[in-house]
Amino acid sequence: MPPPAPAPAPEWSPSDLELERRAFRARASRRSVLLALLSTVVFAALVAAFVIGTPGWRSVQQTFFDPEVLVSAWPRVIEGLWLNIRVLVVASIGVAVVGTLLASVRTLRGPLFFPLRFLAAAYTDVFRGMPLLIVLYLVGFGIPGLDLFPRMPMEFWGTVALVLTYSAYVSEVLRAGIEAVHPSQRLAARGLGLGYVASLRLVILPQALRKVTPALMNDFVSMQKDVGLISVLGAVDAVRAAQIETSASYNFTPYVLAGLLFVALAFPTIRLTDWVTARQRRREQQGSVV
Repeated sequence: MPPPAPAPAPEWSPSDLELERRAFRARASRRSVLLALLSTVVFAALVAAFVIGTPGWRSVQQTFFDPEVLVSAWPRVIEGLWLNIRVLVVASIGVAVVGTLLASVRTLRGPLFFPLRFLAAAYTDVFRGMPLLIVLYLVGFGIPGLDLFPRMPMEFWGTVALVLTYSAYVSEVLRAGIEAVHPSQRLAARGLGLGYVASLRLVILPQALRKVTPALMNDFVSMQKDVGLISVLGAVDAVRAAQIETSASYNFTPYVLAGLLFVALAFPTIRLTDWVTARQRRREQQGSVV
């Protein structure tokens, strides 16, 4: 006669004490959200009342917040913003490639690669210290003056200046991430038969990127903002379009519109950066592998 089948294990359920704790935490969370919302509304109302009550508010409103001027300037400014977005996409790819190459060169070992390390270090020192506005002028007006290249649109030279400047910042962030990876990881990869390039690509860089992701995303947010500086070269982006509309209407509302569009462009990345930073902090605090 076969032995009787074992009785099924009872399903786990939280105790009454645990249920009370969960309910208390939920009530405390809802109370915190309501208090934060109420305090924000009260603070915004006080600030609005103070600004509107100032003697010059009517003049400022007509000069910077005119709805009719905003509507008339919208098509031209939004068309210029698409140019900023295209430049941002191309510049991001270029910065990623050049920054990775510079970081890899600066981490090369041995006296044979000293000239390459020196050139990479000199590059990062120069372009991290030089203001982006000056780089834009030098690249946008200096290089075409050499007559070595065919005539190119100014957004092209603006993209080149952005790549030159931000690749220096990104390369240093990546280099810090590479050097933060424990040397045993590199030795283990070489022990498995991987060459320098393969170990860097498959073992070192993935760990380094996880360590410096928040810093890289902050650099991307900064580049989203600075891409508007290509207007100094004459490219008709959102800022230049706002300047043209302002000259036609003698009203600064188009500049406010362009600024709000840049904020809307950067807002998702800013929130994503905060989420990634908080997630990484939680994982480190609970002892998991980052």
